[in-house]
This record gives sequence, C-alpha cells and structure tokens, in this order.
Amino acid sequence: MDELEHRFTAMAGPCRFRLYGEHATLLAAADAAEAEVRRLEAKYSRYRDDSLTSQINRAAGSGEAVAIDTETAGLLHYAETAWRESDGLFDLTSGILRQAWDFKSGTLPAPGAIEALLPRVGWDKLRWQPDAVELTVGGMELDFGGCVKEYACDSAAAALRQAGAEAALVDLAGDIAVLGSPPEQEGWPIGIRHPRKPDLAIAQLTLPAGALASSGDYARCMAVDGRHYGHILNPHTGWPVEGLLAVSVIAPQCLVAGSTATIGMLKPVDEALAWLEDLGLPWFAVDADLHCHGSIATRS
Repeated sequence: MDELEHRFTAMAGPCRFRLYGEHATLLAAADAAEAEVRRLEAKYSRYRDDSLTSQINRAAGSGEAVAIDTETAGLLHYAETAWRESDGLFDLTSGILRQAWDFKSGTLPAPGAIEALLPRVGWDKLRWQPDAVELTVGGMELDFGGCVKEYACDSAAAALRQAGAEAALVDLAGDIAVLGSPPEQEGWPIGIRHPRKPDLAIAQLTLPAGALASSGDYARCMAVDGRHYGHILNPHTGWPVEGLLAVSVIAPQCLVAGSTATIGMLKPVDEALAWLEDLGLPWFAVDADLHCHGSIATRS
C-alpha cells in the first residue's frame, strides 16, 4: 500500500491530505478532493465578489431574493437547525460584527460601533425557501464561514472515498475527517492544541472514523489592558464570549462536529459542559483554569 501526503492552501489556511492506497489512484484522488475544496471556497467565500455569498449580500434590503441550489438550501437548513437548537447563539448572520472587531489592532471597537451593527444581525431577519434566499435588512450579511470549511472537509473525504483511497485523513486548518485507518494502526493519532501554548498539544487521541473539529478563543485574539478577547462573538451582544477556552467534538460529520464545538464555546461554562455531556457525542473542553473536561482524549 502506497502513502501520499498532499498539501495546499485554501480557505485562508493550510490544508493537507494523508492517503493510503494504489499510487496512481492516490494522485487522482488528491486532485479531485482539492478541487472540491476549491469549488466550495469559490462558491461561498465572502472575499470573492463573484461568489454566491457576495451575490446574496449585495441584494440585502432590496426586497429581491437570490436563487440558490439544493446544496445551499441544505446548508441553510442545517444552519437554521443549529440556530434554533442553540437559542440563537449559532448565527450565520453574525459575521458582520467583524467590522467592529479588528483583532490585529489591539484596540477595542469604537464607541457605538457594535450597537450600529446589531440591528443587522439575526437569523430571523433572513427569509429562505429551497430555491431562494433574501436578507430583509439593508447591510445584512450571510457568512458561511461558520460551517463551510467543515462541510468542505466532509466533501473532500467523500471525494477521496469515491476516487478509491483506501484510508485517508483530511485536515483543513484543524478541521479533520478520516476514512479507514493507516496500515497496522487502529486509527489516526490526533493532537488537540493547547489554548494558551499554540506550539503544544494539551491532549492526544486516536480517531478511528468520522470527524473531529475544534473551536477556541486562540485563533484570532488580542489582549487589551490585560484582558483577553477572543474572536468568537456572541450574536446577541456583539462581544467576545467568556466561557470555555477550547472545545473539540467528534461526530460522524465534520459539519456536525464543528457547529457543536462552536455552540459549546458560545454558551456559559456550566451550561456548555452540561449541554456537551447530554449530547452523547465524544467531546473535550478546556476551561479558563486550564482544567480539562470530557473523555475523548488522553491529557498530554
């Protein structure tokens, strides 16, 4: 059995596939899976003027709905379910709050900046049918960034499977999906990043199947007057959450794992831990005292 490591950059982050199978098959499989990731980036990126996301956002407040396909309707249906189950904390319209927060600047939003944006946030301001979507308030934005990378992870894994890879790991900037296992191993060894020491793993696990996604307050953050501000924003207040430092979840699909981890970050600590425990999915979390919770990993 041959091995192939395939690396590229997409969706604003490093991506890699680790594949096992026949050599010729692996080359074609890697190309097909990368093409799938790039297709989804082109379709849903808010940074591309020609993307469907930009088309939807440009029409905000115009009274006109934008036509969508079955794939997009499926993502909207999932996002609406996550919004409802999270009591409105998981909200794909909240990305506009980034206009107030510049985590590279080291400064807090200007007075009134958050308050000016909040009227444009709210999934209940979005109208959609299986064939069209409308943002009813001018200046609103739909941001698929809260789910499309995880969806791309699942889609890439499906492309690898269809192309004949016997075992594979898909890693899109830390969102992971696997199929099969490496030779003579029971699964894929995975490290969970330490939320305060980015070069270290706080825990280790073996992933035999499915997907793992992590969410934390460390990806984009800043300190102001000794206080830490992470990039995960509460859509109700517009301010960074002050709950768990990091959450990782295992699920059959990376899309499910990712939204679950994000919701865990958005909830208050005690509520988040109880909610994660009740879900029945394997999970791992780190609180502000660097205490570890959950059962899917061995602490490093």
